[in-house]
Amino acid sequence: MTIAEFISLSWQQRRRFVHDLYYSASPAGIRFQGFILVLDVVLISFFMVSPFLEHGALYLIIDYCIATVLALDLAARGWSYGNRRRWIRRPLVWADFAVLLSLVVPVYGANLGFLRILRAYSLIHGDTFWRVIGGGRWANTQLAESTKAVTNLCVFIFVMSSLVHAGFAARVPTIRSFMDSLYFTVTTLTTTGYGDIVLPGPGGRLLSIVIMIGGVSLFFRLVQVTIRTPKVRFDCEGCGLQRHDADAVHCKACGAQLRIRHEND
Repeated sequence: MTIAEFISLSWQQRRRFVHDLYYSASPAGIRFQGFILVLDVVLISFFMVSPFLEHGALYLIIDYCIATVLALDLAARGWSYGNRRRWIRRPLVWADFAVLLSLVVPVYGANLGFLRILRAYSLIHGDTFWRVIGGGRWANTQLAESTKAVTNLCVFIFVMSSLVHAGFAARVPTIRSFMDSLYFTVTTLTTTGYGDIVLPGPGGRLLSIVIMIGGVSLFFRLVQVTIRTPKVRFDCEGCGLQRHDADAVHCKACGAQLRIRHEND
């Protein structure tokens, strides 16, 4: 569709067209969502290396350009979603707003830079990624859950490292770079505790406790998802239970007979 054809549509037709691009599994929608997915990967890669870059004039220009693109993308998603109240209550939307905030105020709120990695969380936990990758057949599999668990742990490590660097780099002589903050976070998370880097004061101890408890919890969640018996998603007609063993014949909750279809059926 050309721009002239899009402008000639009615208001409702425009919104329906944009909704199909963002949320449908049509060929045009998959192509558009694939483009957005590639763009997200590029942006997340930039966010990952940004703590190691010099924050000069060029960096600010790139920041504001990315902020403009993400603001337009977020506005289009919200406008085409339909129910704005339901859309605004979605956790992934708030994660995108946090990323946008960190981009809009890079000078006055430099310490908000750690929020940018939430874009990775939004990407992996969103429906678009799994709709494009594998045609949606991996969306409710153990692979998806393992990928989300890995993402949660990586995002947690990066956010905690950024908090350590933003809050303590100026007060702790042994924290000379972001890599030192990352090193402290990983050693604290694994409860290794070499003691060569220590965060001072009650705030430092509290942040160390959060890193240990949160990191260990996410790590055990990753192990649990990885080693447990694979499940398939199938709605039981009797009780509505959605997750069952791949070879289940009866629902373990209500005993109703299941007819789970497999790819080779």
